[in-house]
Amino acid sequence: MSLFKKDPTPEVVPTKTELDVLQILWQYGPSTVRFVHDKLNEQKEAVIYTSTLKLMQVMKEKGMLDRDESSMKHVYSAVVEETKVKGTMLGRFMDSMYNGSPSDLMMALLGNDRTSAEELQKMKELLNKLDDK
Repeated sequence: MSLFKKDPTPEVVPTKTELDVLQILWQYGPSTVRFVHDKLNEQKEAVIYTSTLKLMQVMKEKGMLDRDESSMKHVYSAVVEETKVKGTMLGRFMDSMYNGSPSDLMMALLGNDRTSAEELQKMKELLNKLDDK
């Protein structure tokens, strides 16, 4: 049973920087370039405003973002769904690193010393829910 169903829409695999922008828009909702730019600067080294603006314009051209031009400040929103993008990225990661094996990926997660007892409990609950279906 697959957790990630195949979608007929084209797969979107954002670059690392595009993913940073999408994460902000998914978390905070539609936002101005200035807001996204400020959040990016909180996360890493100084980013130039015009670079953020150009990146978001390119992302709009690629179909990842939409732009509301009805007011003075243009407000961008994510067009691509978080779960679909992450599912695509996870699938590609699993294919390239674990030969497409969900169980090998899961074993690597379970054996990782960064996995807390709380996270292990969440995984157990998810597996139990899947068994109940």
